Amino acid sequence: MDRRIDLATLVAALRESPPHPSSDYELNPEIVLPPGRVLKPAAVLIGVVGENVVLTKRASHLKHHPGQIALPGGKVDAGDADAAAAALREAHEEIGLAPATVDILGALPDHETVTGYSIKPVIAHITRDFQAVPEAGEVAEVFRVPIAHLLDPGNYRIEGRRWRGVRRRYFVVPYGPYYIWGATARILKSLADRVSA
Repeated sequence: MDRRIDLATLVAALRESPPHPSSDYELNPEIVLPPGRVLKPAAVLIGVVGENVVLTKRASHLKHHPGQIALPGGKVDAGDADAAAAALREAHEEIGLAPATVDILGALPDHETVTGYSIKPVIAHITRDFQAVPEAGEVAEVFRVPIAHLLDPGNYRIEGRRWRGVRRRYFVVPYGPYYIWGATARILKSLADRVSA
């Protein structure tokens, strides 16, 4: 399915009544969440440039999530005004995206990860093309995926693997040589579901 979308349609979808927050646990109801858990705030940028979304491949030497596909982003620092500011700061650090070239369109409900983060997905329009500069210590590659691919719910499927002794299920949305899975795929699926509703 070739799903074309303009920014006005995207903004309208974001203004609809929000769905429930998503979670790495939602496909795994047998996993009991610890009571009183405290989640660390984080933010990611779903940056739309032209008809594409910008993603990264994490460096293979990293301790956490080596080689995985991710949206630019990271922890919300004390100096960040809000989640959008954190997402913009992280995108600037990780891929060289100038905040002045970004218009924030809205956000999705938070996504809880198995690693103890509450991620705020911030959707933005990158107003002019840019030459990505991967942060050498963290990012192995910066690439783009057509938004039409990511907004088609038919491109998502559920897979699973063993994690901490149990089989864990998660969403995937592969594109060419890129295996997009886990929290990144679930966040993007939230956007696809929102636009398709």
